[in-house]
Amino acid sequence: MSRYAILQQIQQLDPEQDHEQIVFLTGTYEEPYLIQRALEFALFRTFALPRTAKLLVDTGEFERRGQKRYDDTTLLISEFVEHGYDSERGRAAIKRMNRMHHRFAIDNEDYLYTLSTFIFEPIRWNQRFGWRPFDPKECQSEFIFWREVGKRMGIKDIPETYDAFERFNRDYEQRYFQSNQYSQRIGKATINVFLNWYPAFTRPFVRQCLYALMDEPMQRAFGFPQAPRWARALTFGALKLRARVLRRLPPRRKPRLYTQERNRTYPNGYEIERLGPNGV
Repeated sequence: MSRYAILQQIQQLDPEQDHEQIVFLTGTYEEPYLIQRALEFALFRTFALPRTAKLLVDTGEFERRGQKRYDDTTLLISEFVEHGYDSERGRAAIKRMNRMHHRFAIDNEDYLYTLSTFIFEPIRWNQRFGWRPFDPKECQSEFIFWREVGKRMGIKDIPETYDAFERFNRDYEQRYFQSNQYSQRIGKATINVFLNWYPAFTRPFVRQCLYALMDEPMQRAFGFPQAPRWARALTFGALKLRARVLRRLPPRRKPRLYTQERNRTYPNGYEIERLGPNGV
């Protein structure tokens, strides 16, 4: 089976009609690891916004239960990515997200920015570290998929084109990414969630690798130091080496489904309706 067999399948599909299938093939067969990491950083990136960070500080959820909040968010997203946004499980996941968010007076522009990060962070990570570049149909499918999710979340004024939404994403960061006490608190809590996945003796090294993956606006907003050269060289080198190795391997024969993997917070399984803060 050709390494590019799944890409060839994608190229036969239509993003307007088949975007859910394309997003599924890309995210569970072609680049499940890289897209998962990119989505983690997409969520992390939203914490650089002062309003978003202040909301998280005020609720205390992320500082007290950071791993649970991470797992809840990742599982909800994975439900509609893996099953489709209009499937029974997909609708339940979006309904649950809406119930969690509607308790707060979140600005529509902040919703739009968060939505945009889920489109453009995976694409940008692919440009830097993917084993092959995304096909234009994959990029367009990401845009259409998340636009449809946004509509089902009640988000207003979603840009009608890929290019317009990307301009919004970049302009929004230029306007609102700034050093602030709330982002610094949530940034430290988020880094601690990531570090706790690794043995204690490796955490100083992992911390520097995480800093290496951040661009200057993120570092400034969170108050993180610039990564040393060795950390950047090692982190980027490892990811590019991974890409070269994957390029020579046969294609994945089964999808990697996050909802089917053992979860740190829910080792015995979970119910969609119970994901998120207790009592909501």
